[in-house]
Amino acid sequence: MSIFRRPDYQSDATQFINQLKASRPELDAQQQAGRALLWDKQVDRKIWGDYRAGQVEQKPYVYQTNAD
Repeated sequence: MSIFRRPDYQSDATQFINQLKASRPELDAQQQAGRALLWDKQVDRKIWGDYRAGQVEQKPYVYQTNAD
């Protein structure tokens, strides 16, 4: 062991997360299920392209009323 080696440091947040995962081993599975619920989706590119094609271009000054 080197005389210059310092002891391993862990912040309070890291210690809390490690302790939480040790006390609740099902937490990782719950996080993955939550991610799959909102993010892991198959994208239909044709429908997405139709949506993009149907958008109306926004005018430069949205909140300005016409003084006609």
